[in-house]
Amino acid sequence: MSVRTVLSRLERATRPADPRTTHALAQRWEALPAVVRTPAQSLGRHAVGCEGTHGVFPKCNLTCSPCYHSKDANKVRIDGNHTVTEVTRQMALFRRERGPHAHAQLIGGEVSLLSPDAHAATLLAMREHGREPMSMTHGDFDETYLRSVVLGADGRPRLARVSFAAHFDSLMRGRRGIPRPRSEAELNPYRAAFADMFRRLRRAHGVQSFLAHTMTVTTQNVDEIAQLVATVPAMGYSMMSFQPAARVGDGRRWKEGVADVGMADVWQQIEQGLGRSAPWQAVEFGDPRCNRTAFGLRVHDDWFPLLEADEAVDMTARDWFYRHLAGMDFIATPVWLVILKLLRCAVQHPSGIRVVGAYGRGLVSRLGGLRVLVNALARRRVTPLTLVVHAFMDADVVAPAWALMEEGVEAVDASVRATQERLQACMYTMAHPDTGRLIPACVQHSVLDPGENEELRRLLPLTVLRG
Repeated sequence: MSVRTVLSRLERATRPADPRTTHALAQRWEALPAVVRTPAQSLGRHAVGCEGTHGVFPKCNLTCSPCYHSKDANKVRIDGNHTVTEVTRQMALFRRERGPHAHAQLIGGEVSLLSPDAHAATLLAMREHGREPMSMTHGDFDETYLRSVVLGADGRPRLARVSFAAHFDSLMRGRRGIPRPRSEAELNPYRAAFADMFRRLRRAHGVQSFLAHTMTVTTQNVDEIAQLVATVPAMGYSMMSFQPAARVGDGRRWKEGVADVGMADVWQQIEQGLGRSAPWQAVEFGDPRCNRTAFGLRVHDDWFPLLEADEAVDMTARDWFYRHLAGMDFIATPVWLVILKLLRCAVQHPSGIRVVGAYGRGLVSRLGGLRVLVNALARRRVTPLTLVVHAFMDADVVAPAWALMEEGVEAVDASVRATQERLQACMYTMAHPDTGRLIPACVQHSVLDPGENEELRRLLPLTVLRG
């Protein structure tokens, strides 16, 4: 290989973003409604959004209330070949439409009902299409299963890193050892045990992991969030995501008297648990009526935000990042290559050195000063913690708004138009290879899932008759 070829490949590799990503970002920005094109908006400026699978394993072995599955979801057989094939098709469409890199959730029913080999093969297929996969689970599986997913037949890792989002809340029914939890606190030993499996996996095999904790919120458990925020991150979770319950799926799973919980109610609890404010206005993902996100670091046992919306230095750094590092892939790129990309950007845009330096000094001060930070780093007491509230919409709100959108009609009614704006700005989408379309998650769950699961009952019946 000639020196010119090597240099050419290095030049391409160290570009902050792939040209295909740049194109996808531009398309994403143009498709956003004007109301969310704010300076804080990440979609179309750094991220294309999150992706999710659908129709690949709708069955679950818990009986939760509420539950977003349609009434036919548990009448479909789990089939590993179907899962791998359909996920591969969906990821191929995402790659074509959204560029070579993105985060994608392996979601549907309960992912651990897949065989370990099918689970691993699906994750590898997602990676082959440039997706960083996260397996969505209730977390009620054994360590043997986890190791069978991650390790090959030779006992060596076939997955060097994994991401899992474990859903724990007191609304769930059927978990082994605690089928009917009476409080969120009763689930803490199970939350800790789940995270401990990954800690042991890393010690034994060097497998890296990212763990998120998710939970559904109703009036029954909203007042317990503060205590969870104060205790769960130390177990080994780097994200806590809360979803106020939406009236979607099987209506029989909704109890009478369960009132709606707003995003502000949940965020107030988060801040109470942190013992400080959690600024989410600095970075937006889609419509703030759907999503709030606060990025931060835990130093010792205290949480500090990475960005404050009312700090000019922070906002200057954010805007410089959006302008010069849009679409840069930090997750699936080796550290050495990330460093080269950043160095190249610094050479091309020297102002960044001053901007990053000012931001860094401000952040260190916010974290308590250099001595505190060095001490915490030496003790391995500096860990990331992202806090998220994601509000799905009720099915009876989504359906009429989507019907008008399918006809190309902008609603006259203000509430329906607001729903249309939220759907246009949706950061979480599903791919439909047969039609070539990307569908907002709320539409998938509220409008499309019931018919899709009816079809899956015929394709993958629970009882297979053999002639």
